[in-house]
Amino acid sequence: MSMMSEFKEFALKGNVMDLAVGVIIGGAFGKIIDSMVGDLIMPLVGAIIGNVDFSNLFVVLGKVPEGTAMGLVELKKAGVPVFAYGNFITIAVNFAILAFVIFMMVKQMNRLKKAAPPPAPAPTPEDVLLLREIRDNLKK
Repeated sequence: MSMMSEFKEFALKGNVMDLAVGVIIGGAFGKIIDSMVGDLIMPLVGAIIGNVDFSNLFVVLGKVPEGTAMGLVELKKAGVPVFAYGNFITIAVNFAILAFVIFMMVKQMNRLKKAAPPPAPAPTPEDVLLLREIRDNLKK
């Protein structure tokens, strides 16, 4: 078996294709959660705490060159080391929300699996019914 045919067999297995679809959908779902955290949740949290922009919470760890603005993006462009704990907070909240949403999805899927009634048993074949009838008649 050539390496190409082995690879083709591997790549076309159902589990590999399911995994690929899951990764693609997961990436898109991650972007939705990023937007939800960045555009909806964090502004609300910032309004409650006092209009804090979490992305600009940082501590400068090095010397800032003359004329460099004190924004996170500008400092990183200038090569100044910064301890960007605000960005970490945003990503941690993002992860917590994503984990909770996935937990709820799995919980719902498990509930749906349990709620589905078991399939009706297959009808007993006629020859088995006849054999049972003969057996019952012989017992009498």
